[in-house]
Amino acid sequence: MEKIWLDSYPNGVGPEVDTNEYSSLNDVMNISVSRFGDKPAYENLGKVLSFNDIDLLTSQFASYLTHVAGLKKGDHIAIMLPNLLQYPIALFGALRAGLTVVNTNPLYTDRELEHQLKDSGAKAIVILENFAHTLADVIDKTQVKTVITTQVADVVGFPKSLLINGIVKYVKKMVPSFSLPGAIKFNQTLKEGAKFPFKEVAVGHEDIAFLQYTGGTTGLSKGAALTHRNMIANLLQAHVWAGGDLNDGEELVVTALPLYHIFALTANALFSMKIGANSMLITNPRDMPGFVKLLKGRQFSYITGVNTLFNGLIHAPGFDALDFSKLKLSLGGGMAVQRYVADEWKRITGCTLVEAYGLTESSPAVCINPVNLKEFNASIGLPLPSTEVCVRDENNVELGLNEPGELCVRGPQVMKGYWNRPGETAKVLDEDGWLKTGDVATIDEKGFVKIVDRLKDMIIVSGFNVYPNEIEDVAALHPKVLEAGAIGVQDDKSGEVVKLFVVRKDESLSEEELMEHCKSELTGYKRPKHIAFIDELPKTNVGKILRRELRD
Repeated sequence: MEKIWLDSYPNGVGPEVDTNEYSSLNDVMNISVSRFGDKPAYENLGKVLSFNDIDLLTSQFASYLTHVAGLKKGDHIAIMLPNLLQYPIALFGALRAGLTVVNTNPLYTDRELEHQLKDSGAKAIVILENFAHTLADVIDKTQVKTVITTQVADVVGFPKSLLINGIVKYVKKMVPSFSLPGAIKFNQTLKEGAKFPFKEVAVGHEDIAFLQYTGGTTGLSKGAALTHRNMIANLLQAHVWAGGDLNDGEELVVTALPLYHIFALTANALFSMKIGANSMLITNPRDMPGFVKLLKGRQFSYITGVNTLFNGLIHAPGFDALDFSKLKLSLGGGMAVQRYVADEWKRITGCTLVEAYGLTESSPAVCINPVNLKEFNASIGLPLPSTEVCVRDENNVELGLNEPGELCVRGPQVMKGYWNRPGETAKVLDEDGWLKTGDVATIDEKGFVKIVDRLKDMIIVSGFNVYPNEIEDVAALHPKVLEAGAIGVQDDKSGEVVKLFVVRKDESLSEEELMEHCKSELTGYKRPKHIAFIDELPKTNVGKILRRELRD
């Protein structure tokens, strides 16, 4: 179908992007440093780092990785951090050292972390001390040799760092004891790296920048291999989409979504670097009063979030009194934006909540609504520049307008494939470069795409993908469980939450006992919020659980 974009473009047809504009993500950073220099780049806990600061600190970190840790081009490094200043330093430092970044959720359980480190073959990790006990439990089963630990306020500067780190560790007792012999502290790596002359490792379009892990139908997460070209393409596509609404070197971006998630990685960490924006890193957005306090007196112009976050803010005391005079862009993705939330957001801020759609496998953006959208329209918008979309039936035949079918996408942002999983890659990516999304959609006469259902049984909790097989596998590990089936049910706060149907092997099994078991094996958003005990699970004649019947 014809690619349609913003009304402001000639004939309504969006432009193509040229990925040769940049040779790598390092090139993006270097050009931004030369353009924006002393302008603020990232801020957190009252500390602001300029683009020049980022240049210096990332060069020191990269030098440590290559000269001291002995890591080579193409090696994998895990980053297990919340939104702190250490994250962009580690991120761009690793990329400048020619490494592949494996973004890792800090809240992973032992089982989840062990799988990701082993599957990715990560040789190094940067981890916040608060979560180091998890790594200590599994590191001997992985290839990780270099461990870099950090405390919350390490980059903030003395004496404030001493005070904050002391409160976190000794007053709030948020750092469980751990033993990681040979680990080096983050600030020490910067000092050690500064002793060596910095030489950026040359990387190109086809080098893998990220292994971004996403849920798997087999219950194990898979690493989507995203190249420098994939990421550059999505940055350029987003830049064209934003048009003249965002001014290079002048914007204040609110970054509350975790940077280890593909949405914030691209839309915040990297896009802010590209346009020379100051990215305000929010470490704990769940603390709504604290979040609102951080925004007070600040004229922010761009905010990204999932429906849950926007819903939390509109109900937070004091939010409606903030200064929205410079707010130009509110971008919602990761999960469906609810009309009520969009309407309230527009009423309070005066800014339309623009819904977007993407996948880990597409770096992530595929479709976004126009920036100048007047009202929320419950669609996921239009394909980005250089992006083709179509809908197909179960026989892979392309369907017409307004006919529901599986949404397929092709463009320069689509992944190389799943890391070391050619079979899984072949299931979703065909020889012509079309990616099957697993979502049922329609496309209307104006090119707007609307998601109407999901082919996959995936559950989306606050923008995070949860795969039923993983939950079922964990539940089945309990000795009193015969079998289990997991589905997503609607939730006002999270969009969806996990509901688990369980057939007991032992009638003494209680809901509380099973909840505790899941708590030890699954990170928070994956844990069942509802458990129902039933006599038997509905199944097909080959024994496959009929989740649709469970939903009904």
